[in-house]
Amino acid sequence: MYAPAFNRVDDEDAARLMVARAGAGELVTVGADGYPVATLLPVLWRGDRVLAHLARANPHWQQIGPGSPGLLVVGGPQAYVSPSWYASKSEHGRVVPTWNYTTVHLTGRVRVHENVEWLRDLVTALTEEHEGGREDPWAVSDAPEAYVAGQLRGIVGVELVVERVEAKAKLSQNRSEADRAGVVAGLRSEGDPGATQVADLMADLDG
Repeated sequence: MYAPAFNRVDDEDAARLMVARAGAGELVTVGADGYPVATLLPVLWRGDRVLAHLARANPHWQQIGPGSPGLLVVGGPQAYVSPSWYASKSEHGRVVPTWNYTTVHLTGRVRVHENVEWLRDLVTALTEEHEGGREDPWAVSDAPEAYVAGQLRGIVGVELVVERVEAKAKLSQNRSEADRAGVVAGLRSEGDPGATQVADLMADLDG
């Protein structure tokens, strides 16, 4: 990942929070034909492992050999930045459009799991992650056991053993305070949830 020093997120706890907030990422591996294959998956990052599952009908998992290299790309909020928002536009005009965003890349080795109990533990953990804060949370045990067993037969697990963590927050850190304030105001005026999220992240950086 290309990440200038002012955009690089070196704190692993911050990177883990970025992944948890996103909740899902694109798992990219290379097939036997040498071409990359990608699938968007809900993920859990636990210790040095990322856990997820694919539909058994998805041929992606059959192209993952034991210990195959893999890359998980977890995207965060993103938005277009108009140069008209910069205070410096009226000062010298030397400004251009850009794109603000956050992203995390996790690189490592991938293995496939077909063990039913492993899969049950995974889907239970994923469910608890996303249902835990709800007023009336759903649990895997709420569904009939025969139905759950059938659903588990329709998936396979994947586990990425993380060897490298790269995180980036491109949030106009290289601009002046006035330019950044203009970007925050401009993003919030867009009325777009993603743009608002980027504005909030920028505001958080500024304290």
